[in-house]
Amino acid sequence: MMSNTNILTSLFLLPSLAQVAFSAVTKRATACNNSPDLCSKTYNNITHLGSHNAPFLRDASTGNSASGNQFYNTTVQLSAGVRLLSGQVHNNNGSLHMCHSSCTLLDAGLLSDWLSEIKTWMDGNPNEVVTVLLVNSDDASASDLGSAYTTAGIASYAYTPTSTTAPSEWPTLQTLINDGTRLLNFVASLDDNTAAPYLMDEFTYIFENNYDNTSPSNFSCAANRPSTVTTSSALQQNLMPFMNHFLYETSSLFGTTIESPDLGNITTTNAASGGTGNLGTSAAECTTTYGQAPTFILVDFFNVGPAIAVVDTLNSVTSPVGRTNVSTAASAPAASSGSTRSEVSTFSLVAALIVAFVLIA
Repeated sequence: MMSNTNILTSLFLLPSLAQVAFSAVTKRATACNNSPDLCSKTYNNITHLGSHNAPFLRDASTGNSASGNQFYNTTVQLSAGVRLLSGQVHNNNGSLHMCHSSCTLLDAGLLSDWLSEIKTWMDGNPNEVVTVLLVNSDDASASDLGSAYTTAGIASYAYTPTSTTAPSEWPTLQTLINDGTRLLNFVASLDDNTAAPYLMDEFTYIFENNYDNTSPSNFSCAANRPSTVTTSSALQQNLMPFMNHFLYETSSLFGTTIESPDLGNITTTNAASGGTGNLGTSAAECTTTYGQAPTFILVDFFNVGPAIAVVDTLNSVTSPVGRTNVSTAASAPAASSGSTRSEVSTFSLVAALIVAFVLIA
């Protein structure tokens, strides 16, 4: 028979035991990147939907700039399921800005402000693993890039690799979440990351197919970057496959070829099936070529398709949770998606191109 003391002790422990049991059940039911099924999978064993040139918008905030690659801002992209955000970093009068090709053409503001937007979203979504890919257009140092992370307060989320070469297995999403290191950062390219070890040189860990495509028949799964690898050798080196899947349309200005995001083909380019160059078929072909699904898929106008449907199929996700639905229309929303950007009208765009032409002529 239990003593009165033991009975009282047992009764006292009941709430704590119940809380532990509830926490265990809750943890098992927690969704990682919008699905409970992804929590136990390693970072390199799922497909992350990527937004090509995420901060560069084609909406009212930029005068519907022809240089914009997305209709919705970074916050909306993340809420809708995008988990890889790419953007170009330029030195604009001594400050690091997110600019499309040139800060005269389309300036999306300070790198630190963009990172702050990402941090705000991550603060409110604690079970999501996010990847940032910075195109280091003006060869900024790790110290300068790291300063932007510190200013944004997001460096504390950053994952630091345990190896200077690509591992065969990365941590699971749940491990990254539990460790508080759920922001993975790649830079193309970075020779020395001593000042900020969490900034990983992209091509030490990743290989890409060709990104400069102007025809739906151009898409290929073959490794294009880094130039030192073939598809086979890249996979042998454990580099993660990165599938670029977007098109450029070309025009000529004073004999100079100008490339801009191809909106005319986007409903096919981002489609799950049907038509030359559709995303679903290309993803299936690359999965066969690599012997695994691409770790990353990068698209323009992510909402069209929607591209996330192809990624869900690759991840065997049938019932995503916690994801915001956005219009799949191949056009900007009626109202601004909330970002503040330097406006670039069609006139300004042409003027900037003319100035650039005069300077290089």
